[in-house]
Order: sequence, then C-alpha cells, then structure tokens
Amino acid sequence: MTFVDLLFLGFSEAITPANLAFCLLGALLGTLIGVLPGIGPTATIAVLLPITFFLPPLAGIIMLSGIYYGAQYGGSTTAVLVNLPGEASAVVTTLDGYQMARQGRAGAALAVAALGSFFAGTVATFAIAVAGPTLSSFALSFGPAEYVSLMVFGLLAATILASGPVVKAIGMILIGLLLGMVGTDQATGAERLTFGAIELFDGIDFIVIAIGIFGFSEIIANLERTGSEGVKLAHLSRLWPTREDFHNSWAAVLRGTGIGTLLGLLPGGGATLASFSAYSLEKRVSKHPEKFGTGVVEGVAAPEAANNAAAQSSFIPLLTLGIPSNNMMAMMLSAFMIHGITPGPTVLTNQPEIFWGLVASMWIGNLLLVVINLPMIGLWVKLLTVPYRLLYPAILLFCCIGVYSMNNRIFDVILAAGFGLLGYAFRKAKCEPGPLLLGFVLGPLLESNLRRTLLITQGDPSIFVERPISLVMLIATVILLALMILPSFRRTREEAFQEEEA
Repeated sequence: MTFVDLLFLGFSEAITPANLAFCLLGALLGTLIGVLPGIGPTATIAVLLPITFFLPPLAGIIMLSGIYYGAQYGGSTTAVLVNLPGEASAVVTTLDGYQMARQGRAGAALAVAALGSFFAGTVATFAIAVAGPTLSSFALSFGPAEYVSLMVFGLLAATILASGPVVKAIGMILIGLLLGMVGTDQATGAERLTFGAIELFDGIDFIVIAIGIFGFSEIIANLERTGSEGVKLAHLSRLWPTREDFHNSWAAVLRGTGIGTLLGLLPGGGATLASFSAYSLEKRVSKHPEKFGTGVVEGVAAPEAANNAAAQSSFIPLLTLGIPSNNMMAMMLSAFMIHGITPGPTVLTNQPEIFWGLVASMWIGNLLLVVINLPMIGLWVKLLTVPYRLLYPAILLFCCIGVYSMNNRIFDVILAAGFGLLGYAFRKAKCEPGPLLLGFVLGPLLESNLRRTLLITQGDPSIFVERPISLVMLIATVILLALMILPSFRRTREEAFQEEEA
C-alpha cells in the first residue's frame, strides 16, 4: 500500500462515529485535567485503563492518547489567566502568559498558545506518519541483543534527563527494576520478593504502582498546599492576536516545534523538558532577552508548541520499537497490552489500522482541541473556583475504583495506598518517580531479552559487541557514562534544573 492509501485507511478508521466520540471525550478529559492542578494525565490514564478493557482497542487507545496531549492544551489556559499551571509543562508559560493577561492581552496569549500547539501537533503527527514505517522496517532487524542494549541506553538516558541528582535517578530506576522482579519467575517457577504473600505471586500490577505513586501521592501533596479560596480571573480581551503578535511568534513556534519533536523521542524526555528547553532557547536567540518575563508573545508560543510536539512525538519509539520513552508512554504501553497489542514493528504489518487510525486521530484531536478550548475558556476556569477539599474525595474514589476493578481485590487498594505514601516520601526527598515507572516496565522486558540472548549464545556475552546495532547502542551508553562523570557536565545539568525549578 502507498503512503496515501495508508493515510486514507487511518482516516477511515478515525472518523467512524465511535472513534470520533472517544477522540472528543479524550480531548475534553485532557483539557479538564490540564486545567485542574493536582490531577495530571498520568493518574487519570491509570484510573481509566481498566475501563478501556471494555472498549474496542483503537477507541480505547485514541481516548487515552487524547487525554495526554489534550492536557497540554488545558494547562496553558489557567497558566495565562490565573498564573496557575494545570500541568508541569505549562509552568514556564506562566512567566510571560500571565503578564500578557495583566496587560489586557489574555486573549492573544491563549490564541497564540492554541494555534501554536495545533501547528506543533500537526508537524509531530506528520513526523509519526513519516518516521513510523521507516523505523519499523529498521526495527525488524532487531534481535534480543539489540533490545537489551537499547533498553540499557534508554534507562541510563532517563537518569540524565530526570530532574535532581543523577544518583537519586539511578536509585529510582533500581527500585523500579526490583519491583518488576516481584512474583513468580516464568523460567524457573521460583518465587521472588513475594515474602510469602499469595497476592504477589503474579507480581505487582502496573496500575497499582501508577495510581499509588502518581495519584494518591499527588492528592497528599496537594492537600498540603491547596486552600479553599477561589481564584481571581484575569480580564479576557479580544481573542485574535494582532499582526505583530503573529510576526513575533511564528519563528518561536517553529523552533519550539523542532525542539519538542526531537526531545519527545529521547528516553526520559517529554513535554515538560521540551517546554523549558524551548523557553531557554528563545531567551538565548532573542535580541532583547531582558524582556522575557514581562509579557512577550514568544515566551508563550515556543513552550506551548514544544510541549505539544513532544507529547505526540514520544509515541514514535513506542509504536515503532515497542519501547516507552517516558512514564506516560509506559502507561500507553500497558493500554496496548490490555488489548493484546504488542507495540513495535509488527503493528504496522499485522495491524496497520491501529497505527494509522491512531495517527489520523491525533490530527483530528488537535483540531478538536482548538475548537473546544477557545470558546470554552470561561467554563474551564470556573472549575478552579471549586475548593480542592471537594475535589479530592471524588478523585480518591475514582482511583480506588480503578485499582479494585483490575483484579477485584482489596489487597491491591491497600498496596496502592502504600505506594502513595512511598510516592509522597519520594516527593519530599526530591526523587522524581518517572524513572521508577520506566524501570518497572522495562525491567521484565530487559530480563527476558537478556535471557534469550544468553540462551542463543550459550552464555557468550560477546554477541553484544559483535552485532553492529547493539555495539552502537553500547558505545552511546559508554559516552553517556563518561559525560556523567565529567564535572563540567554535571555542573551544567544542575544549573539547567535549578533554572527550571526557579
């Protein structure tokens, strides 16, 4: 089939009434959780994963994907109007977006954010469509040795891109790898780290960890800092940007789109890293960097384009190689697995309607988000007047329902609560939980591929350097290790994250 035929196949799947409805639902839910601080797409998708089991595979994946990239749109609305980012990726948008709102230019800021995000999403979707078949064909040459080297590289790269000290990030990955080993070893039948608990013989469910670490711990953290008072809405002026706004923002949108698309591909990368990187780049290339933070439109256009591009380009490693690049893609990997779909090169050949239907739905979803967000800005912000003390019981209830519905066991709910306390402790210790989730997901895959490799070679590890692709990955891993040791690199990394925290 030609490229045009495949695109036609994707749109024919995406525009069915059911898939369009779930695309719209995902966009609405994504915008909602983007607007409301303290929920986040990770916990929301974890809660909704069991529900998608009862949906057709493509419909469920379309809805969850819409929640992820839709949250990037919603986060910008409150960041501009009330200086309250609904998503971590929208933190940098508050710097200039809220200043524009105080100057009576909130409408222009929101329109630039929405249009820039739509352009970036369109480019990233096109990148998936173009790069997907090429990378999938390349991935068909991967054997277990190549996957082992790729996953080792990915886990190490995730430690560098995670905020905080590298030692803490490595520790989080090791904890994730240990949690992934819990249960009965499929090769030998031996029990590992079960401590005699029958409920752990099948291992720890991904949903239990995800909701505990990201859902329950987020609720505890928000109860500390969230009051019951309402928010003061900035004045919303004319919605359409001026000609000068378009002139000043188009280059920033292009640069943000490029940065976001590239960073979305990297292990450990994602929307938050992309938005901060795009903002930093704009300050460096600007002729007037001192104006950033005072309400320049470039400070809104670049990060909003970057976070949406990264949110969608992060699907490329998952769909083509079957490797999640961040914690959100680990969630999506579980969504695929629930429906018996193994992401990777075989998806394009065996189930092309899944891949191309998802790609087409992303473009449709981005269009729907522009239509949804701009006319409904007032409604979304009104939701912020609801006190958090009324919101969190409902969030907590849905989290418990999501955990219980997987195996119908109270034990899972108690275990998730324990992980919630653990996640809260990680937050207090300033340990980012994302690497833990990656380690938990990639650990079993790494172990099984390592075993297959050593069985094929009868225990000879030289195959890792004899196969060219594996050797390249190992060399890249060694280079990363060398960079981590260099004091200048560590200093630059720490300065970058200190600027992000500021």
